Amino acid sequence: MTADDSASIRQMLAFCLKKGNYQVTGALDGQEAYEKIQTISVDMLITDIDMPRMNGIQLIQNVRSLPQYRRIPILILTTQSDSTIKIKAKSAGASGWIVKPFTPAQLLKLVEKFFD
Repeated sequence: MTADDSASIRQMLAFCLKKGNYQVTGALDGQEAYEKIQTISVDMLITDIDMPRMNGIQLIQNVRSLPQYRRIPILILTTQSDSTIKIKAKSAGASGWIVKPFTPAQLLKLVEKFFD
């Protein structure tokens, strides 16, 4: 599942992940992602940090509170390379991060690392 308030980023994520033979469900923001993730089964979450209604840190905390999602990989996708954000995301339960802009190869390499 991907969560990003930018339509172009959601489209790029879907394009890249589908090239790697992954199925993709997208969400407009953290709130929509949290609602969807409770009704479907996902193997990974890739989320932006800065989103309306529910930001990425809140989304990670909420997803980690669900028993079935305590161990799935959660990647943050952000324009912020600030180490403070990475520390907050890690303490919330993020498994890794990728800084925008990214290439399809960079994204797939990171995703595949969690499924090897």
